[in-house]
Amino acid sequence: MKKILVADDEEYIRELVCTTIGLGSYEIFKAENGREALEKAREIKPDMLLLDVRMPEMTGFEVCKALKDDPETRNIYIIILSAFDLDEDKEKGKEVGANDYFVKPFSPIALLDKVSEILDGHK
Repeated sequence: MKKILVADDEEYIRELVCTTIGLGSYEIFKAENGREALEKAREIKPDMLLLDVRMPEMTGFEVCKALKDDPETRNIYIIILSAFDLDEDKEKGKEVGANDYFVKPFSPIALLDKVSEILDGHK
């Protein structure tokens, strides 16, 4: 079973994302701040990380860079979930190694389609 880690400091966003991707057959883990996201990602080595940018303790960008710089975790597919739709934020996501960038509010169907495409090979 594919593993997905959802990291967001807002509980309602975590629950929305988990409910959305829960429609697939994935094992879902949650983190509520950047440091917890980094620790859990290193521990469980998820296939995918859905990562908020603005979080306590570490930003999503810092978490992403740390994971992509580590040979043990660099292959985790990371999707940034951010309320910031600025080109510089999207560019920063690319710089730190994020594989994709979704702007909040995002379409739950588009997110589920992306998860399914990456983890299950469905387009």
